[in-house]
Amino acid sequence: MPHPGRGWRPQGHPATRPHEYIRGGTCKILTLFHPATGRVHLRPVVSCTNPVLHGWLKQTLAAIVAALPVRAEPADPAAARAAWGIWQEGLTERFTLPEPLPPLRLLLVWDNLAGHKSAEMVLWLCRHGIMPLYTPLGGSWLNMAEAIQRILKRRTLDGQHPQSPTEVGAWFEQTARAWNRQPTPFLWNGKRSQRRRKRPGERHPIGGAAAHTWQPLPAHRSGRQEWQIPGQVTH
Repeated sequence: MPHPGRGWRPQGHPATRPHEYIRGGTCKILTLFHPATGRVHLRPVVSCTNPVLHGWLKQTLAAIVAALPVRAEPADPAAARAAWGIWQEGLTERFTLPEPLPPLRLLLVWDNLAGHKSAEMVLWLCRHGIMPLYTPLGGSWLNMAEAIQRILKRRTLDGQHPQSPTEVGAWFEQTARAWNRQPTPFLWNGKRSQRRRKRPGERHPIGGAAAHTWQPLPAHRSGRQEWQIPGQVTH
């Protein structure tokens, strides 16, 4: 009887592996993940400098914001600033909110690198209604994008032998498109959430981040607005 597995091979033709490891280069995967819907955006690159990451992020986030529903009436400036200020309460490090402020549209969770706190990038985010939130040092497990990267990496590379970084990147893009056809939403599963749960074992944990899903994720598949990027983009 057919059953789930890590791969399928014709009978009598087992999977083989090369006898030596040859490093053919590095492929870096830029990842932007929306936990509430499970949709993921990614781009393979050979270099992950700030101009490369920020340029791709601006292009992708601008398209996401443009696709959001348009408000029927302009928001009150005081109410808009209050909505932004709520997300700065309790932070040990705050940045000065610029004037004027548009309505808050998205929350962007990413790591604490100095380049991500540059004035140019923060001002661009604020102008587009995006509030940046930074994970604490050593707290990449708080970012659910780490979990989706591990899932996509396993589905892309387990049992495979890519020949070049270009091939790795193309496989990641194919895997992401397949995932987005039937994405799985992620939910927060931190310690506070666990304390509030009445029954243990009612949700399914995901490796690599403090997240869970209502449905278990199979090893392979057959053929509200919060976005997160991973603390490490060098998978």
